[in-house]
Amino acid sequence: MIKSMTGFGRGKYENDGRTYTVEIKSVNHKYTDINVRIPRFLNSIEDKIRKRISQEISRGKVDVFVNFENYSNKGSTIKINKELAKEYIKELKSLAEETNIKFDLNVIDISKLPEILKIEDEEDEELISTELMNAVNIALENFVEMREIEGKKLIEDIERRIYVIQEKVENIIKYSSTLVEDYIYRLENRVNELLKPGTVDEDRLMQEIVIFSDKSSIEEEITRLKSHVSQFLELIKQSSPIGKKIDFLIQEINREVNTIGSKANCLDITNKVIEIKTEVENIREQIQNIE
Repeated sequence: MIKSMTGFGRGKYENDGRTYTVEIKSVNHKYTDINVRIPRFLNSIEDKIRKRISQEISRGKVDVFVNFENYSNKGSTIKINKELAKEYIKELKSLAEETNIKFDLNVIDISKLPEILKIEDEEDEELISTELMNAVNIALENFVEMREIEGKKLIEDIERRIYVIQEKVENIIKYSSTLVEDYIYRLENRVNELLKPGTVDEDRLMQEIVIFSDKSSIEEEITRLKSHVSQFLELIKQSSPIGKKIDFLIQEINREVNTIGSKANCLDITNKVIEIKTEVENIREQIQNIE
């Protein structure tokens, strides 16, 4: 299924007092750019997260936010800096004696002093990694689902616009079929207005008609344009990633339309070209978000 490069997914996993929360969001980008923001003590798992996300996306700027809360006693120990505590007591007692202040200090007060208590995490890396990847997979599933939903909407809109372009191309074909005949009629009338009857150089007239016909012929452009549109419609039926391919095709479509507009000496064709270019620009904006 075709995916958008814009998406968001959130995953949460809890076990034995440990809570893992992962958020993944992305925007469009030419290449794959994955940034993982993770607590420092989990840095060893960052590459594993990056590789897992790379399995599901091929393009886009992706930001991953990992939060870990541990309320279990597993892997956490409290250390008391006893030597530092003794120094605090010694100095505070000395201060009290020198200033005649009552020395009234309990163990709770001591524990609040700087650097007395220290919580050390001795985490089971394998356990943390397994549990965290559960949250990553949940977030990734939601993330991919949103990208697929957005991709479906984009393709529906693009497909509708492509069919509009097809219709307008058919209109151009109708107008172009009478382009030379109209020119001959206008040219003969104009020559007859300017010159006396019977003085028209038929060879010269035919030469002018051939030159005009050659300059204004858009058959090749129409053939290529129709081919590009057909390829485009086939391409959007495929699965991601197709963003780069359809970006190239829409450029080719735009190039042929510009050539038709510059060659066709017809107001009706010019108007249709303008309408097609409007649709092409709208499509170009939409496909910037397709993976």
